[in-house]
Amino acid sequence: MATIGFIGLGNMGAPMARNLIAAGHRLHVYDVSPDAVAATVAAGAAAAPDIARLARGAEFVITMLPAGEQVREVYLGPDGAIAAAAPSTTLIDCSTIDVATARAVSAAAVSAGLDMIDAPVSGGVAGAEAGTLIFMVGGEARVYAAAEPILRVMGKTVLHTGGPGNGQAAKICNNLILGISMIAVCEAFVLAESLGLPAQTLFDVASTSSGQCWSLTSYCPVPGPVPGSPANRGYQPGFTAALMLKDLRLAGAAGGDAVLPLRDRAAALYADFVDSGGGASDFSAIIEGIRRMAVESG
Repeated sequence: MATIGFIGLGNMGAPMARNLIAAGHRLHVYDVSPDAVAATVAAGAAAAPDIARLARGAEFVITMLPAGEQVREVYLGPDGAIAAAAPSTTLIDCSTIDVATARAVSAAAVSAGLDMIDAPVSGGVAGAEAGTLIFMVGGEARVYAAAEPILRVMGKTVLHTGGPGNGQAAKICNNLILGISMIAVCEAFVLAESLGLPAQTLFDVASTSSGQCWSLTSYCPVPGPVPGSPANRGYQPGFTAALMLKDLRLAGAAGGDAVLPLRDRAAALYADFVDSGGGASDFSAIIEGIRRMAVESG
């Protein structure tokens, strides 16, 4: 079993850490929230007083942080993980951040003689709790192979996507598809409502024909057809609208001069929904924003 330092015990990080503890790994944890640390210590982890001491004795350091700013701070600061870690330590960043930051931090790690991969995830809180996340891993094949057994404790699928930063590239491209497809599915259900077509009927047709997609069959945005979808629990989030907006903005930033018209429109719709108070709801609750627009325009 490995000695692992885990930084970032939020909605995703905490259950990921618990799964590592349950598998028998020795965890030292750090978070800016004392309550989050205490809860994970109660599950069997040890609390680290700071990032440097967490990194010093770890075989692996795993981070699950909100954004690139925090990733740079944790890894690149004077008392950060790169400065403190031993050369044998493997750094694994599971945050979803911009590609440029992922590649800059990886380059800094390599310059310091350390191995690092970026390994953002798909699967939401439910996947983190169940240990069924999908990891998209960027980095050298040798480092990927060393980290894969650790990642498989937390996920059901671990995919090597290429060099440093490619995990982040894969994640934001995937979520670009997801954000846009959810809006299309929501628009179809709003149109069906206006035409008097029952939601279950539309689901039965579209789920077995050319309209089939994950946003429909696994995450249907209306109550009823898919019992496990957030629509059946008041849109309590597996993945919030605010996080979807973040990922769409990352896709725009990474695109450079690329023309991404659907990304731009999807980001605008999610921004309106978040600004109106929907940011903490599941991203599939965007159907409420689309419904409101239909009423206002009608």
